[in-house]
Amino acid sequence: MIFGRIKPLDAILATAEKKSLHRSLGAFQLTMLGIGAVIGTGIFVLTAEAAQKAGPGMMISFVIAGFVCAVAALCYAEMASMVPVSGSAYTYSYAVMGELIAWMVGWALILEYAVAAGAVSVGWSGYMIGYLEHALGTDISDAWTRGPFDGGLINLPAMVIAGLVTLLLVRGTKESATVNAVLVAIKIVALLAFIALSVPVLNMKQFDPFAPLGFGGISAAAASIFFAYVGFDAVSTAAEETKNPQRNMPIGLIGSLGICTVFYLLVSAGVIGTVGAQPQFGTHGEALEPGSRELAAQCSAIADQAVVCSKEALAWTLRQIGWPQIGNLVGLAAILALPSVILMMMFGQTRIFFVMSRDGLLPQLFSKVHPRYNTPHVITLLTGLFVALFSAFFPVGQLANISNSGTLFAFMAVSVAVLALRRTDPTRLRPFRTPAILLVAPLSIAGCLYLFFSLDQKSKMLFLGWAIIGLAVYFLYSRNRSHVGRGIIDVHEDDADTPPQPVPPLPGVHTPGGKDA
Repeated sequence: MIFGRIKPLDAILATAEKKSLHRSLGAFQLTMLGIGAVIGTGIFVLTAEAAQKAGPGMMISFVIAGFVCAVAALCYAEMASMVPVSGSAYTYSYAVMGELIAWMVGWALILEYAVAAGAVSVGWSGYMIGYLEHALGTDISDAWTRGPFDGGLINLPAMVIAGLVTLLLVRGTKESATVNAVLVAIKIVALLAFIALSVPVLNMKQFDPFAPLGFGGISAAAASIFFAYVGFDAVSTAAEETKNPQRNMPIGLIGSLGICTVFYLLVSAGVIGTVGAQPQFGTHGEALEPGSRELAAQCSAIADQAVVCSKEALAWTLRQIGWPQIGNLVGLAAILALPSVILMMMFGQTRIFFVMSRDGLLPQLFSKVHPRYNTPHVITLLTGLFVALFSAFFPVGQLANISNSGTLFAFMAVSVAVLALRRTDPTRLRPFRTPAILLVAPLSIAGCLYLFFSLDQKSKMLFLGWAIIGLAVYFLYSRNRSHVGRGIIDVHEDDADTPPQPVPPLPGVHTPGGKDA
């Protein structure tokens, strides 16, 4: 039975009660938490990708992606408030739709986090190389700074940063809430500086044609840009620490996503209106695929004199409009801030792997803890290896799209779970109830499907292949070793040695165990 083997919700809630978190977050704190978790990688590294797909129409793409995130976040918040443990969508699905769906969601989240960390590593590499080239007045060979699909051989800087973050995680160095707050401030100041310098000198002629590739291009860009919003679930999972969650959760979610969307619109307008954002076309008039060898060759021929060719779009734009030093500072801000995002992505990856291993669905070796550092070193090293390989050989846009496929599947599953649980367990305590559930949940499911099918064919096929491998692993290995299947009822999402949360808490916010961060 597809919905069999459900992890008992009461066992999960009994685990949650041990944490006794203090409800201290108001609407403002939630909004700030959301802005800090969302703003970052996507807007710094995917602007050029979106321009090649949609041209100036990418502004509409940001709105579409933000709307889908908003309705998905409202569904996510109800599940997070009902099942307040740190297993993400994997645990929610296990408690509502059973082991097979939970396995597929967990398998998709593995794809999301590891590939996303690879995408951020590639984005960091682009900014690092651009900064060094302008600081040293030299030209660094593309052969060792770009992957084979992006005009080079291997992206060594991306591999190096992925490796360093992996070693940091093995040693157990956990990013503090204070450091996280500082890095968030750096990102926001950098974006504000970009907006202040670019928006006043807009040239409206650069917006014409607005949608050179039609609505299909806008949809494809929205599917990629979705990556720029990932992190909003940090707000949803803070439901148990929120005062009056029924009022404050929607304000925090919609408020943070709304502010981030305005940020993104202003930044994209600054890029479009100053240097233009029209796609590059091939010899037969066809729009070239982002990350394709043809586009890489064309960019090489025009010496990167188009934003769609830039690996550091915002810094490059400021240099083009006469602010080279500020452009370098924006690049430096990205260089400082992006490694923390890689760290968070890999936290999330190790956490999901760890819990699935403790549930018997993956080998116990994966949840082995280092005797000295008290970290899950085996799965951390394995994750780091895959992140390094992804970042070495694939372009940032392709990695973002593959990551989005896993994320969209997980969010869609949570939206289905919310609807299902409203019918099967209507009397269950819900600290936060999704408003207009019969409208919001179907909108979330439809929105996730729309963005998924707007992804490029390669990403959809890779996700399908990943899902088939996941089903094979489940039926050949996991099903017979599952603790729930063997009648063992335990909940490991909040074990003391579980890896930290993907997103560190705000300063002063209470953490599991009742101590302030």
